[in-house]
Order: sequence, then structure tokens, then C-alpha cells
Amino acid sequence: MTVDRDNDLEGQITEWRAYMHRRRELHHTDAEELEDHLRSRITELTEAGLRADEAFLIAVKRMGSLDELSREFAREHSERLWKQLVLPREPDAPAAARSRRELLVMVLCAAVAALAIKVPGWFGLDMSGDDAGFYARNVSLFALPALAAYFAWQRRVGLRVIAVLALLFILGAVAANAYPLADDSQTTVLTAIHLPLALWLVVGVAYVGGDWRSDRRRMDFIRFTGEWLIYFSLIGLGGGVLMAFTMGTFRAIGLDAEGFVQSWLLPCGAMAAVIVSAWLVEAKQSVIENMAPVLTRVFTPLFAATLLAFLVAIIWTNNGIDVERDALILFDLLLVIVLGLLLYAISARDLAARPGLFDRLQLALVVSALIIDVMVLLAITGRITEWGFSPNKTAALGENVILLTNLAWSAWLFLGFVRGRMPFARLEHWQTRYMIVYAVWAWTVVLVFPPVFDFA
Repeated sequence: MTVDRDNDLEGQITEWRAYMHRRRELHHTDAEELEDHLRSRITELTEAGLRADEAFLIAVKRMGSLDELSREFAREHSERLWKQLVLPREPDAPAAARSRRELLVMVLCAAVAALAIKVPGWFGLDMSGDDAGFYARNVSLFALPALAAYFAWQRRVGLRVIAVLALLFILGAVAANAYPLADDSQTTVLTAIHLPLALWLVVGVAYVGGDWRSDRRRMDFIRFTGEWLIYFSLIGLGGGVLMAFTMGTFRAIGLDAEGFVQSWLLPCGAMAAVIVSAWLVEAKQSVIENMAPVLTRVFTPLFAATLLAFLVAIIWTNNGIDVERDALILFDLLLVIVLGLLLYAISARDLAARPGLFDRLQLALVVSALIIDVMVLLAITGRITEWGFSPNKTAALGENVILLTNLAWSAWLFLGFVRGRMPFARLEHWQTRYMIVYAVWAWTVVLVFPPVFDFA
């Protein structure tokens, strides 16, 4: 019996040690020091008469949250932490070898994406001339297949998943180019907007290793998307500075680098940045706290205050919402941002924590967005009743119905959670499953709108 208990205890400590080693804030020596501390506490408790399993649980509890310990170590070793952001880990055999392989595969995929956007030019298609519409429709097809290939390699997905990924990308390419659409056609613009969304969710299939039915893996992809957007934006800002300096310094010696920047550096750099940003998210995760949830906590109160002020202004002035295309795009972007704030707050929240002030702020934000969405829908339906359907109006109607459904049910679930009548996990499950609706709608716009509206 004692041998069995010792084996069980060692198994629990092994699991605890494995978790600690996944925390990149902690070095091997730090984890060993904590393990020694844990074992000494377990020994004290067992000598006091507790069973081994009881002693283990109490010792871990007394040591505090592992995340808190990780942050404490990160504060004490801040120099090491900053080095981890830009330098590879110390070469410890299998991990170092895999890290080098991932870097090489990332560079290869980034190079493929960068060169892919130049391939149409070999066939006489001019990016800045009459063929700009072609590039607008196909821009996501230059980089996202390479990104999906990177994740497919990293996740070691099976041939069946690879075949599904390839078929979806081929379907997207056919949908974007099969119809002879005019560059100023509304469906051309809608395809340019919705095809990247549809293909990004295809990348999500590769990211989760084909396990799209898992709520946890879909939430991981949502977290990844937020972090990727931040890294991509930062690389974009840095790239803008690089291009400005490149043109300025060469101009100082009488050379014009603007053509090189516009034809090569900007398009190729943007495509490569899609892959590099994904690699950075994967390589540097857990080094510091994810940025998307931090920004969410900053901007949720600000957006809630803005939406409430907007509603008060509507009541005070008795003015309706303008339903012109630019205004509709603005409101849809606003509602998408609200859902993004909700998603990244959900992704970082402790499901067992009690509702607090920030949860009530989020509820106010969601309810305000819901009211605005209802007003936008009323304006759109009035416009359709007066002038009939068009690609833009139909797309706006469908998207706002989808957003309305999500916001309404999210508000109901949030209200139940704040009142203590519903677990927070239900809200997380709802959001991860509703991603499928967005995917279906994006593909509907890409595949159905051109034949219905341009060739009916």
C-alpha cells in the first residue's frame, strides 16, 4: 500500500513538474528549486500524519498559484525575461532542434508568401494599374495558404485534413476569379472583404490540427487571432518606418527607391509579415501575458462610455442613423470591435471567478451594442423596402442579423452570469460555436452573391 501511495505521489509531482516546465518564465533551476520546496512541504505534512495525496494538495495550495509564482520569478529575473522575447532558449537538445526547424520552415513559408504576390506580374498583371481589382480579390490567397501549410506542418495533421484545406483554398481561388466581375462592382468589393475572413477560418482548421469540434481549441484560435493582429500591426508600423527611411536615405544620394518600395518591399513584406506574426505568437507565447486581453481591459470601459454617449445623443437630438454605405461599414466595424473585446475578455477570464465590476461593464457594452444594432437593422430594412435589394444592402442585412443574434444571446448569458444564475462557461461555449455561423456567411457571400446579383 505504501509503495502504491509513493507511486501516486510521484505521478502527481511529475504532472506538476511538467506544468512548471511549460512556463517559459522559469528556468530549469528555478523549477527544481520550487520542486525541492514542494517536496519539503509534503514531507512536513506527511510527518504530521496526513496521507501523501492530501499533503500534495495542501502543499501546492500553500505555495500559491503557479501563474503567480511564474510572475514572481519573472519580476525577479526581468533581464532573463526580456532576453526570451528576442533570443532563442538555451540550447537544450530536442527543444532547441525543433525550434531551429520551426524557424527554417517559417522562413520558407514567409518566402513563398512574399514571392506568391509577384507571380501574377510574370503574366502581365499590374498591381497598380488596371488589374488592381484582381489583386484586391486575391490578396488573401497569396499568404494564407502558406500560413495554413506552416500550421499543418507544425501540428502534424493527417492527409485527410490537408486535402480539406487544399480543396477549400482552391474553392476560394475559383470563387474569386471564375466570374468576370467589373472592378467597380459591389460584389468585387464584397469578395475582397469576405474571402480573407472565410480563408482565415480555413487557417483555423489547420491551427487546431483538424480538431475543429473542440471548444477549447477554437478558443485557442480566437486567442491566437487577437495576438496575431497585434503583432501584425506592430510589424506594419515598423515596416512603415523602414520604408520611409529607405526612400529618404536613397533620395539623399540622388536615387529614387520609391519604385522598389512600392513594387517589392511593401507587397512582399506585407505577405511575409502574415507568416512572421504567426510564428512570433507561437514562439513567444507564455513569455509575457497575452496583449489582447490586456488591451481589452483598457478599451472596454472606453467603448462602453462611447456607445452610451452615442445612445444619449440620439435620444437628445432625435436624429436617426445614416444608412449610406460608409456609415454602415463604420457601424459594422464598431459592432465587430465590441464582439472582439468580448471574445478576448472571455479568453483570459478565470471561469471559476465570481462576477465583478468589469463583467458589469462588459454587459453594459454588449447591451449598448445590441441597441445600436437594432437601430441599424431598422434603417437597413427601411432602405431595402424603399429601393430594393442590392449586394451591399443584402450583405449588411445578413451581417447585422448575425451580429444581432450573437449580441442578444451573449447579453442574456452575461445577465444570467452577473446575477449568479448561469456559469460563465456557457458564454465561452456559445462564442466558440458561433464562429461556424460567421464561416458559413463569409463563404455564402463569396460563392453565392456574384451569380445572384451580377449574372441573374
